[in-house]
Amino acid sequence: MSETGRILVDTATRLFQNIVTPRELARAEAGEWPQDAWKAVEELGLPLALVPEDQGGFGIDPVEALAAVRVAAAFALPLPLGESMLANRLLAGAGIDAPGGALSVASAAIPAGRPAYPIDLVPENGGWRLTGVARRVPWGGKVSGVVVVAEAAGVPHVALVPAGRFEVAPGTNLAGEPRDDLTFDCVMEPSQVAPAAGVTPEGLRAAGAALRSIQIAGALARVLEMTVQYANERSQFGRPIGKFQAIQQSLAVLAGQTAAAAAAADLAAEAITAPAGDHRIAVAKARTGEAASVAAAIAHQVHGAIGFTHEHSLHHLTRRLWSWRDEFGNDAEWSRRLGHAAIAAGADGLWPMITAA
Repeated sequence: MSETGRILVDTATRLFQNIVTPRELARAEAGEWPQDAWKAVEELGLPLALVPEDQGGFGIDPVEALAAVRVAAAFALPLPLGESMLANRLLAGAGIDAPGGALSVASAAIPAGRPAYPIDLVPENGGWRLTGVARRVPWGGKVSGVVVVAEAAGVPHVALVPAGRFEVAPGTNLAGEPRDDLTFDCVMEPSQVAPAAGVTPEGLRAAGAALRSIQIAGALARVLEMTVQYANERSQFGRPIGKFQAIQQSLAVLAGQTAAAAAAADLAAEAITAPAGDHRIAVAKARTGEAASVAAAIAHQVHGAIGFTHEHSLHHLTRRLWSWRDEFGNDAEWSRRLGHAAIAAGADGLWPMITAA
């Protein structure tokens, strides 16, 4: 990591330590938008970290920029930082002026085996009409706008839909984060729609999966730290429970899963701007999803009953792990995609496919 990247991580860490408190997390889970926290994040410029420097962004390598997302996840930041970063990058690539404020993303891609709720974009009276439904959009009803990637006449387009131009059916995930269904039926100005620069609806879904992989890795790092600390502090039968072999074995498994997730998240960060079909994101989402399941169970086993109480901070992370592993496709879906890709590659193409990742 470059010096600029280290400065970004250190600065983000100090910021999140100050603004993410148990009180803020409880208020956010109750449905209150953390305006002061968002203002602090925006003043630091983090939502523009993926935007090129000549367009007002940081102009640093995307892998280093996304390290801020991993840090945010370690603190369970109750804000759509990753979604805003991705949305701003899409707008910059399409030449659409960003509106400022928090943003989210919605893809017209239809997951395999799910009901079809297509999003249509068609020309109308010199502008564009956007119709359709986007399911479980992160913070869809809280943000200042949603960036949609949909196809018009077979060509992917980016559309910026301001808040108030769509209907919102509120929802939440297991962690209490907003996941809203949005219904679009609005006419867009020409300045709000442009051909997408190297992204498709399927590519946006993959980018969302990459974000969740990175977030899972960040949360797991904090879960490991908390669990090791608790095992060394909690005593039973006259010594810390971390001295018992059974607990040590569990901690070793937890550490292994955390390390595997971190490596997989690195792959996802490298591939988030790659063309659709890059297998690294599928590998990352499948592996981090598996790690989230195993690690969260171990963390609660080691913490015992106290880890399940609402007053303890562990659940803020584990409930996000359980939620994030299923969003933008769970590990089973991405594993199937890898399997289909391996079959399509054939005997001669399998090894090159593996080594390419």
